[in-house]
Amino acid sequence: MSFFTVHSRPKGAYLRNIDSFIRAVEQVEDSNPGLSPLALVRALRRTAGNDDVMTVHFLGASYNLTDAEVLETAILNASSFSFFDKAIHHIVTDYGEERGVVLAPDGTTLALAPLLLGIESGLKAKMEGTPAVGLFPLTLGRTLGLSFLSLKDFPPSFRLGPNGCWDNVDRPKLFKLSRPATLATDAVINGGMDGAILGMDFSNLPASEEPHALSEVLKGYYSFILQEGQGLDAVTSHVSARRREISRSTLEPLDLYSQVMETLALVWKLEKTEWIALDTEVGKAVTDGLQAFVHKYWDCPQIIARCQWGAKAHQGTPIPLSLPLQFLYVHHTYQPSSPCLSFQNCSRDMRSMQRFHQEDRGWSDIGYR
Repeated sequence: MSFFTVHSRPKGAYLRNIDSFIRAVEQVEDSNPGLSPLALVRALRRTAGNDDVMTVHFLGASYNLTDAEVLETAILNASSFSFFDKAIHHIVTDYGEERGVVLAPDGTTLALAPLLLGIESGLKAKMEGTPAVGLFPLTLGRTLGLSFLSLKDFPPSFRLGPNGCWDNVDRPKLFKLSRPATLATDAVINGGMDGAILGMDFSNLPASEEPHALSEVLKGYYSFILQEGQGLDAVTSHVSARRREISRSTLEPLDLYSQVMETLALVWKLEKTEWIALDTEVGKAVTDGLQAFVHKYWDCPQIIARCQWGAKAHQGTPIPLSLPLQFLYVHHTYQPSSPCLSFQNCSRDMRSMQRFHQEDRGWSDIGYR
């Protein structure tokens, strides 16, 4: 039997960013030489209690595996168990706080649960030499379908999201949503897209190639930093800053409508609620919802909200724009002359520009918005 040991809590104060999670995973790997990525993600699933009926259908129960595959999470010390449980277990509180999410270096927020389910699905397919049939249902299909149906009486754009704001972008600990949550918050969608991308990468590895350590894969995907003079167009590797483009090229050919409908049919079968399929509005709800999904998460670029880069309040009373807009200027900044290459640096530059415009020039807000 394999054992999963952690001898100390993750070093340093726990911040809700992907770097803290990767460091914790790395400590587990260092304490358990030879630990396979598949065994690790299964143990993390068990720690977070993610053994719902659909997950078990595709991946098997995390607590009912053969001795060669089991990692005994029961021997985790209390602090480590608590760390991973809080990091992975996704909930939204009555006060609008979204937990089980982390801030990525590209400025986006993602849920860890769908990310890890996608990775496990891909690793399982790689190990068994079979297609990763559960990849889309576990990362996006179930979430999208159920969110579309649960809010089918609302406009399609309200069936997805929302995003939110961190209390501190440099030391994130609390993430609050901007409005009441759907089942498919932006963080859940981001985590699902990342899980689909990385899971597909694992499943497509040649049979003779062993997968890299989980921490190494996560570092390569999330910790990528542009070099000066380099644009994302020149980056060919899979990195989080390109998740919208990569997930679209990966998932769009699958016929999303059929995939979501098949996922819903499986959900209803497993939960013995097939009668829901008799609702004649299901197809339209999925069609409308997918159009909103494609527009919001694939057609449009990622927008970093003011609260994310730490903007101060507008001085005075802002004048709302009249919709629809007749034209829109996209303007580059003059200072700083050297481009920022990370979310933290870009956020600091934005705050510096706003401070200069408001305090030195006396403007109501930053000139570049």
